[in-house]
Amino acid sequence: MLQPDAGSVIRSYDRYSRIYDFLYGRVLQDGRRALSRAIRAGTGQDVLELGVGSGLMLPLYPAHFRVVGVDISPGMLARAQRRVARLGLRNVQLRLADAERTGLPDEAYDQVTLPYVYSVTPSPLRLLHEAFRVCRPGGTIWILNHFSGNGFWDGLERPLKPFARWLGFRPDFPFQGHITDLELDIQAVKAANLLGLSRLVQIRRGTRIPRRLLPGLAREAGERTALSPCVPSETGP
Repeated sequence: MLQPDAGSVIRSYDRYSRIYDFLYGRVLQDGRRALSRAIRAGTGQDVLELGVGSGLMLPLYPAHFRVVGVDISPGMLARAQRRVARLGLRNVQLRLADAERTGLPDEAYDQVTLPYVYSVTPSPLRLLHEAFRVCRPGGTIWILNHFSGNGFWDGLERPLKPFARWLGFRPDFPFQGHITDLELDIQAVKAANLLGLSRLVQIRRGTRIPRRLLPGLAREAGERTALSPCVPSETGP
């Protein structure tokens, strides 16, 4: 099975950008609302959203939070920019960047959210490493994502596996391999969306990045580059 790479992700989501809200808006909104409720009780008001997409999550952050959203797809980010301007979300800044290598400072955010992006990114391990890198010690990392292994959904996922590269996400994405086996400080796991399609995972960022996220990443530590500088929203400060 060919896995998504950066190029295929950009192509897929630029293609999806016009219809993404129709395909994945309402059907995944229960999970976004659950994340919104949870993050209000989290630690701190500086939030980074990795994989902001068309910005469906942005109106659900508290207005007094300071939110930065990054995405690798120009098409999706343009949609998010229009949403920010239309809704007057003055607390939001958007950045065109690879979420695996954002170029943002170490330990700069109180909370880092990964809504529906963990199984999309070319290297989930690197994405999670980046989330830990930019999150402050004691902060929270939130993963909202589909994980395979749900009996009802497995029958629908199986035929999609050969098309992961074209689809831009992995239908086969087990919870154990991508969460449990990484020895993360998991605070809570809750089911979300229809028939438990997704799970919301709350992870505490300790004083160090978990060792399971480090192998093979040290060589690339100095190679983080963003695709563009941080651009304030049209209505932003």
